[in-house]
Amino acid sequence: MWCPLTPNRLLPWLAVIAWASLIFYLSAQPHLSTGLGSWDFIVRKAAHVGEFAILTSLLWFAVKRQRLGRGRALLLAAVLAVAYAGSDEFHQRYVPGRFGTPRDVAVDSLGVIAAALIIWKLRLNKPPASGTNAG
Repeated sequence: MWCPLTPNRLLPWLAVIAWASLIFYLSAQPHLSTGLGSWDFIVRKAAHVGEFAILTSLLWFAVKRQRLGRGRALLLAAVLAVAYAGSDEFHQRYVPGRFGTPRDVAVDSLGVIAAALIIWKLRLNKPPASGTNAG
């Protein structure tokens, strides 16, 4: 019998919530700076890409356990990650010293795309294990 609250299904979502909470916390910090001068911009944008690549991976890991096909799970994970990127930038518009911009959603989306491509290449091109929805 299918139960939506088994540890196998719940724990990955807790990881998603924890990571999304960390992103929210960092977004709520006014005037975030690395102190690296001219490298600050590059480091911060690379952090955006990394944050959302990790979020996409965690979302895929959680979504694929919901009895969707592996490809659909990856698409849903990517859509959810981009939606969270949009909400994160909207949130930043109300934080002093921060600016939510469509450009940052695009940068975040680069992380989503990178993670999705890596997952696709490493996991989805393999045949599924017999009798499972593993990926």
